[in-house]
Amino acid sequence: MQIGIRLHDTKECPFEERLRVIKSQGFECVQIDLSKTRGIPFETGMLTPGYAKWLGRQFQKAELDIAVLGNYRNLSHPDPVKIIEIQYSYAASLRFAALCGACVVGTESGIPDADERFSKEACRNKDALNIFIRNLQPVVKAAESCGVSLAIEPSYKRVVWNAKTAREMLDRIGSPNLRIIFDPVNLIDPEVPEAAEETIAEAMEILEPEIEVVHLKDYLIEDGTLKPMGCGFGNMDYKEIIRFVEEKKPFIHTILENTDPMTAKQSRRKIIDMAYEAGGEDMRGVPGGLIKGIGEMPLI
Repeated sequence: MQIGIRLHDTKECPFEERLRVIKSQGFECVQIDLSKTRGIPFETGMLTPGYAKWLGRQFQKAELDIAVLGNYRNLSHPDPVKIIEIQYSYAASLRFAALCGACVVGTESGIPDADERFSKEACRNKDALNIFIRNLQPVVKAAESCGVSLAIEPSYKRVVWNAKTAREMLDRIGSPNLRIIFDPVNLIDPEVPEAAEETIAEAMEILEPEIEVVHLKDYLIEDGTLKPMGCGFGNMDYKEIIRFVEEKKPFIHTILENTDPMTAKQSRRKIIDMAYEAGGEDMRGVPGGLIKGIGEMPLI
């Protein structure tokens, strides 16, 4: 795997310097959400070819991949006029990704509420899934036209909330440009934490062909609420996930989430240690092994 980080989780400083710091910490790829990154344009009308080429050059100079270009606008929004605007923003993001060299445009399925207030009743029904798929179809067509993948991240608080609904979405759309971001923690329902292991295993089994990016974070459940945090600071068991990545997804972009400038290096080290444990000492520095170029990466 190639371990990366979300840009908005890193220390704020001038953009080019920020990328150099990320590289110096041993990360190889980045998820960037332009709307969450201060100091650079993010409005839909600003996503010009010139801007895309400039952004791509900055990442090339820093020797970092743009693993994910994030656009998390609500594709389940109940207002049909608003949906047209949202779909247009996705088309712009996909064109921009094609020009700047981003590997995928990443998003979630959203919530059928204008204020994105979650309720199981609103999200977990056939009508909500049908509406989301209808809204998604033209965005996937745009992805096909641009030659870019659109990756949906299933989450228990969204319309595509588990592996089965994700599988249905993939099969009904039927496009090679529709892919999956696999975030194990986002699939865990805090009301049934004892089902976490089974839930994650099911996702790895039935979504494996389409998993394009992995998100890794940790969690604790407090008073019935799932609290996300950086890897190594909670109760997450990564062993089977790491084995899955080793066997099925070598060199995949793996983005650490919910880190901060003080914890990012420790979280990265946690995943590297787990990779060694899963793969054995012979994985150290072996080209094509579990972690790309691990023998050359600073374990800081």
